[in-house]
This record gives sequence, structure tokens and C-alpha cells, in this order.
Amino acid sequence: MKRIFFILITFSLLTIGAYAQRHLPGQHGLQITAGTVNGFTLDERNPNFAAHAGMAFSTYTKNGNRWVFGGEFLGKCHRYKNWCNPQMQFTGEGGYYLNILSDRSKTIFCSAGLSALAGYETIRHNKKPFPDGATINNKDAFLYGGAITLETEIFVTDWLVFIANIRERALAGSSVGLFNTQFG
Repeated sequence: MKRIFFILITFSLLTIGAYAQRHLPGQHGLQITAGTVNGFTLDERNPNFAAHAGMAFSTYTKNGNRWVFGGEFLGKCHRYKNWCNPQMQFTGEGGYYLNILSDRSKTIFCSAGLSALAGYETIRHNKKPFPDGATINNKDAFLYGGAITLETEIFVTDWLVFIANIRERALAGSSVGLFNTQFG
């Protein structure tokens, strides 16, 4: 019981701060994201395994809105017999996120964003034949398109924010798929 009480007191002290000083115009942030793609599996042996990771720089404007600029890696493993046929996308992003909802204490924010994406896709590291002689006809390609994002930010402390998001990417030029849904 004492341990739970200590944890609650410690958590309460960490979250006390100047809540009105969040999302001010000119503030900057570094965002690191990771998650799953087209489902909730993180098991590499699963035939539907896909994951993403990214880093972005954001700067806030009026009303808690923000500009976001960053890069992202998306990897999928398409199974062929016992071999993984990796598809990797490397993209750059530039977007604008609107603050659509926040609470009075400025602890929770909900945003909707629209981004432009451009990048490169490689399939099986450009190695075409499998050990059994099968050949991949898909080619590496340049990608372009956009993304729509719905995001929730929960401030744990003034310096640490937990972000949960769902994002739909549409990238033309991909020979594997136009749309990808990300959870992060």
C-alpha cells in the first residue's frame, strides 16, 4: 500500500507545472514516433508484419496549431515460402496540424493534420531472384503523395508528451500498395 501511495505522489509531483505555457506560438518540439502498419501485429514471423518509425520537428503557430517537418521509415515483410521479401519506404514530410480540441488544464490536445510526402521505395534491397530461382518483378521507385493524421497528445510533464495517432498514407509510385494505415 505504501508503494502505491509513493508512486501516486511521485506521479502527481511530476505532472505539476505551468499548464498555460504549452503550445505557445514559436515553441518548438522534437517528435519521435513508432508503431504498426495495416494492423496491430509486431511479430516478425507474422505474414502481415509491418512497422514504422520516424522523427519530426514541429513549430507552433497561433491557437496551438503547428507545422511539422520530418522523415519516416516504413518496413513491411511480404512472405514467400520461408523467406521475407522486405519492402522499405523512406519518406520526408511537411504538414500542418490543426488543434481541434484541448482541455482547460492544457494536458490533453487533439489535432488533425494534412501532410505532403515524398520519398523512395525499395523492394528486397533491389536483389531480384530468390534462392529457389523465383524473381520479383516489382521495381524500386520514387514515391509522392500525402497523409491525413488524427493525433492525441497527453502531457506527462512539461517536457515529456505521450502521443497516440492514427494516420492514412496515400503514396503514388508504390508497386506494392497505394494506401497504408499507421497506428503509433
